[in-house]
Amino acid sequence: MSKYQNLDAWKSAMQLVKEIYLLTKNFPKEELYGLTSQTKRAAISVPSNIAEGMGKQYKKDTLQFLHISWGSLYELETLLNIAIMVEIIDEECFVQITPLWEKCLQVLNGLIKYLENSKLK
Repeated sequence: MSKYQNLDAWKSAMQLVKEIYLLTKNFPKEELYGLTSQTKRAAISVPSNIAEGMGKQYKKDTLQFLHISWGSLYELETLLNIAIMVEIIDEECFVQITPLWEKCLQVLNGLIKYLENSKLK
């Protein structure tokens, strides 16, 4: 497989992690071990699983890790919706991060489809 640092999916996911860290700085202290920690972990999981997947020898293994990244993006979206619901963030914060989340999802979907259709083993 290729170097993961060159992948748009990894680069987009790293930018998302940065934005999530900036956003969660404003979460209440009592959420440090709850929503704050879980939100950061979900965000970190996206580029981490892309990197780990690209380090695998077989396409099937790579795709499994890319699908985990995909799931982490949806987990992150859910956590942000919970943060809105319990009034930790407002709708505007969510709207600001949504385009970056959507870009990550779109680029990751493209990478998954590319690998699924490739002749690699």
